[in-house]
Amino acid sequence: MRSIMHVDRLHLLLPFALPAAADASATLSGTAYPALARLISRATEVERVIGEDFQRTLPHERWIAKRFGAVADVANAAAATDEAPLAPYMLLADGGDPGSATWACVQPVHVRIAHDHLVLIDPASLDVSDDEAATLLALARPLIEELGVRIEAPQPTRWYLSSDAFGTLAGASPLRASGRNIEIWLPHEAHTGARSRMWMKLQNEVQMAWFEHPVNEAREARGLPAVNSIWFHAQGAAQSVTSPFARVLSAAAATRGLALAAGTPVGDAPASFAALEASTTASTNNTLVELDPLSAPFLERDWARWNDAFAALERDWFAPALAALQTGQLGAFEFTLCGDTGSVTLAVTRGDLRKFWRRRVFASLFIE
Repeated sequence: MRSIMHVDRLHLLLPFALPAAADASATLSGTAYPALARLISRATEVERVIGEDFQRTLPHERWIAKRFGAVADVANAAAATDEAPLAPYMLLADGGDPGSATWACVQPVHVRIAHDHLVLIDPASLDVSDDEAATLLALARPLIEELGVRIEAPQPTRWYLSSDAFGTLAGASPLRASGRNIEIWLPHEAHTGARSRMWMKLQNEVQMAWFEHPVNEAREARGLPAVNSIWFHAQGAAQSVTSPFARVLSAAAATRGLALAAGTPVGDAPASFAALEASTTASTNNTLVELDPLSAPFLERDWARWNDAFAALERDWFAPALAALQTGQLGAFEFTLCGDTGSVTLAVTRGDLRKFWRRRVFASLFIE
């Protein structure tokens, strides 16, 4: 029988856990997170990255890319890179072999017509079945290959394209652009800002092939959005990376791929701190856990559901982590709270909990 080991170091990465200051009254209304509040109050601030309104990647993507050395380290927000060339690592996590080629991730999406602009819908909300995705891919593949573009599709709704013709084309993360006018988030040449005619031709031909296709007609008959476009992002080539963690537990393809590229053991994120403890051995006690129950309600600005998800994090993670720190079962606890532009990383030890003069509050972390 496996014996339960103490957890030496734990780092939680929480996308979309940090709302804007303008939303503070809505997000914190009538809520209490005593364990998280105690941890935030006593913690040492390790890093605060403000970010910029029009950065095309997300804070948690930039954070994980920087930790593994996939992008250059930066010391301040003004110099923060907007790059997170994660597609080759995502391909690796999905079972492909990126080699030395430059890859972009391409996802089937729904673009909605608003009053005077187009709006991207969160791809995860489309509920595209594997059969639907396979049919759409079968239509798109010859159009893509006719243009001399290499395509790998190890996952139904996550495809990877490689072509020198894409040059240094930079796209925006789908969740960065979701719910927004897509105009400024469309792919452009990183150095010139010019649009890629190659990409626009490919995208247009795929859109036409999918327009009024029986797959989409059936989806619309069921009240689901049509899959009417494709989204390009995360282009880059894999490079040598190293891991600061002994183990990485996450469902995110980019995070898993970076860990695999660094030769780090990878697994699924456990449901709770107790489940993490039960799976911890002496050789895997410096652990990164990425949890993502907050993205959908954050993007939808459904703060009641966001608070429900945060309450579950308080119960399953923050409260037991605090208790483990107090008893010495957890040596150090770090957590990175991300928004859609910036992030804050905090670190707490058992000794920090006795620093009663520290008085930081959760709302002070919110991004202006």
